[in-house]
Amino acid sequence: MKRITSRTNPFYKTLLKLAHSSRERRKSNLTLLDGVHLIAAYREQMGAPQSLIVSDSGAEYSEIKLMLDEARSLDAFVLPDALFAEISALTPDVGILALIPTPSPVALKHNLDFCILLDGIQDPGNLGSILRSAAAAGVGDVLLSKQCAFVWSPRVLRAGMGAHFMLKLHERVDLLDYAVRYEGKIIATCADAKRTIFDSDLTGKLALLVGNEGAGISDELLQVPSERVAIPMPGKTESLNAAAAAAICLFERVRQTRNQ
Repeated sequence: MKRITSRTNPFYKTLLKLAHSSRERRKSNLTLLDGVHLIAAYREQMGAPQSLIVSDSGAEYSEIKLMLDEARSLDAFVLPDALFAEISALTPDVGILALIPTPSPVALKHNLDFCILLDGIQDPGNLGSILRSAAAAGVGDVLLSKQCAFVWSPRVLRAGMGAHFMLKLHERVDLLDYAVRYEGKIIATCADAKRTIFDSDLTGKLALLVGNEGAGISDELLQVPSERVAIPMPGKTESLNAAAAAAICLFERVRQTRNQ
């Protein structure tokens, strides 16, 4: 392994920028995966990362030693705990990062069997959780509006727990244009809808439309022919967060199609 001890090291400067700047991640088409689980998920679905970076403390862990041993052909770097802590949100003593090229999106089709449209989901934790639920529910494609958080940011990646590598992700999509052209049914989640998600037919080609945490779905998108549904809440809570609402709707689709 190559050892880096100085903050002036060019590669370390690159890592620092990637760790703290979505603009840099977009510009370079590179991002960082934080932790053993996320790196293992990437390797299983996508193959070898570009580089591995470990802390002095992390290099002593058997799980990390095994990962390094299995990836001998890769560039690997070891950092003092203090330097590693500046580029990782996890504790240095269990520290490993992977540098990866951001996966390129595939061509977007208008006859997708099951997809989710995200309109302005800005909280990284919510976005990552939605991706995790989508992957578990068998969603193929996720379309994100320009107002969504950057899907390849470290916080979204951590919350997604590897879901990124099981989905086709399409960022900065004109959701209005896509919704007009979509060849299946669109189900829009709206707190004031008269119909509930449990009374709707979610079989067949389906796009689930989920809106911003506070503002909901934009007025323009709501003008597209779709079915508006609410989640019944007999308790006193006024609303669910976007991730919880999306999960309920996704798995109602799973329930309705489980015998198909």
